[in-house]
Amino acid sequence: MNVSVFATEDLHQAFGIEMSSVESMSAGAGWGRVAPGVTSDPHQHDEIEMFVVVAGTGWVAFDGRRIRVEPGTVCQFEPFETHVIENDGDVDLVFFDLYWRDPALAARTAATGAARRRFPERPVFVFSTPPTPNGDLHLGHLSGPYLGADAYVRFQRMQGTEAWHLTGSDDFQSYVVECARREEREPASTAGHYSAEIAATLRLMDIEVDQFTATNEDPGYRDGLRGYFSKLVDSGAVTVRQTDALVDAETGAYLYEVDVSGGCPGCGGGTSGNICEECGEPNVCVDLVDPRSSRSQAPSKQQPVSRFVLPLHEFGKEVADHHRLGRVPARLRELADRVFARTSLDIPVTHPSAWGVAPAETTVDGQVIWVWPEMSYGFLHGIEALGGRLGRDWRAVAPEQDWKFVHFFGYDNSFYHAVLYPALYRSAYPAWNPDIDYHVNEFYLLEGGKFSTSRRHAVWGKQILRPETVDAVRYYLSLTRPEQQRTNFELAAYTETVQRVLVDGWQSWLNDLGARIAGQHGGLAPDAGVWTPEHTAFLNRLGIRLAAVADSLGQDGFSLNRAAAELDGIVVDARRFAEAEARTALIAGWNDEARTAVALELAAAQLLARAAAPVMPRFAARLAEALGTADLSSWPSQVELVAPGTRINLEDQSYFAALPSDWPLAAETTG
Repeated sequence: MNVSVFATEDLHQAFGIEMSSVESMSAGAGWGRVAPGVTSDPHQHDEIEMFVVVAGTGWVAFDGRRIRVEPGTVCQFEPFETHVIENDGDVDLVFFDLYWRDPALAARTAATGAARRRFPERPVFVFSTPPTPNGDLHLGHLSGPYLGADAYVRFQRMQGTEAWHLTGSDDFQSYVVECARREEREPASTAGHYSAEIAATLRLMDIEVDQFTATNEDPGYRDGLRGYFSKLVDSGAVTVRQTDALVDAETGAYLYEVDVSGGCPGCGGGTSGNICEECGEPNVCVDLVDPRSSRSQAPSKQQPVSRFVLPLHEFGKEVADHHRLGRVPARLRELADRVFARTSLDIPVTHPSAWGVAPAETTVDGQVIWVWPEMSYGFLHGIEALGGRLGRDWRAVAPEQDWKFVHFFGYDNSFYHAVLYPALYRSAYPAWNPDIDYHVNEFYLLEGGKFSTSRRHAVWGKQILRPETVDAVRYYLSLTRPEQQRTNFELAAYTETVQRVLVDGWQSWLNDLGARIAGQHGGLAPDAGVWTPEHTAFLNRLGIRLAAVADSLGQDGFSLNRAAAELDGIVVDARRFAEAEARTALIAGWNDEARTAVALELAAAQLLARAAAPVMPRFAARLAEALGTADLSSWPSQVELVAPGTRINLEDQSYFAALPSDWPLAAETTG
């Protein structure tokens, strides 16, 4: 018999609490002690782990749930289940820890992340960064957060998850003011005009948005934002401080964001005020190298200004703990490490401006809540507005632990989403530990240069999107969107890919399959007959493709690059199989085997329709209708044959077009 007795002298720091190891047990074992007021670091691992609470009381949180624990409580965590133990009492919480590996269970759990992270059991709010209404959406925008969020939500719904896509227009950006000045109108009318244009372009792209919040037009938005900001002030995290700011030496105008440029204090590259698009690090304008005002030719100068300020450097541990809860790519964790390597980083969260929402506090005059901290509230406001329409009691002032957030954004917004917002949420709602997954994209280039709304260097969504082109656009952007590195949109490459892959590849195969079914089977799906080893191998190959597409659309491994490639792989496999089987298709002695081959090709076409639904919903619906299988509401668990006798109408269908008929000359698409 092996006996272990809790001993404080054996404890050491691990996972943010005190732990010891017990070597004599057949499974991994140890003791844990959580001091009053202490919470362990969130973590997950491949082992099964069991806590047996022997003293004290507190809470255990795991994947969005919280349960009360006391002596006699036993908690078992499955592989990769994020868990935290918290002591809210006044005596030590002591537990005995057991852990062991089950490789088969770990592999199954890793493959079914939705069940592990309880996606089907909780509301999932998927946010694409609200665009700035200083112009319409171009393909650079559409390829990133908006297409990503749309395909993500469509797949999750097919999996049975309650998922919603929320976005809007970020009306109070300083870039709106600059655009209004350039177009000689008021910021409100500028924001309203481009907000409507943005919403229309999303519809043209078949991007479904469940909640679109135009912040300047929503009647309850301002008061809600002021209440949220007051929570930050009341927490003591945000205070009024007089710190140096930049002003224009000639006009005395306050300078930030679009009004100033210079060298990034982080990477040294050129940047505008407040954020560097290249390295992702923030600046506070006065730390720019050789700052230059856009208001006049005079050099900028420093001047003390009283503003509300957040000492972000004090939140390093809180942000690191947050990053252990959800899906946080290494790129974002590395950015956070660079940010918190600074000895201090005081972030002004209000700025002198006439455009925006002034705080309720009157400590400073003539200032508005900075639009980037504002956005952290905007997400909560969007949930409440959505809930109001759905009859759900979701309130921005009382975020729920069970809410799951998923953020899609460009890398230049990474600091705000993944560093600043967790700190703000911790300050405003100390008891809420938001569970957030992050999906980030890099810049999409246009013919080698950056897409730019302000410089009008773009292919605009409305230029290229038509009912006959939207599927091709969604496919090509999925295939080439900049997920881990910058990629480049070239009109010639787009046209060539659509013709070669979609028209000559997908459409030609489907038309040919329809012609063979019409000529040899009277236009009806044949029943499978005799199976050969090649047939079973092809069916197995389709199953592998199905699993690969599901993995590329799932919450852990989401990648539209891989999803698009796997969809094309279904067609490539099917065409190769059809070419091989064609050798005996018309030989009388092999009729039973030939109809099995055709039935399997139809199974591949049906798989293509269902698997393409999140990426190319219009094409998927038309293909499913042509196959007599119109229900695309659920994700297939396996590859299935089309029911024998189903009327098939594939022969003369046209699904894709490369460019709209009124497309302008390529030289006219960029400004």
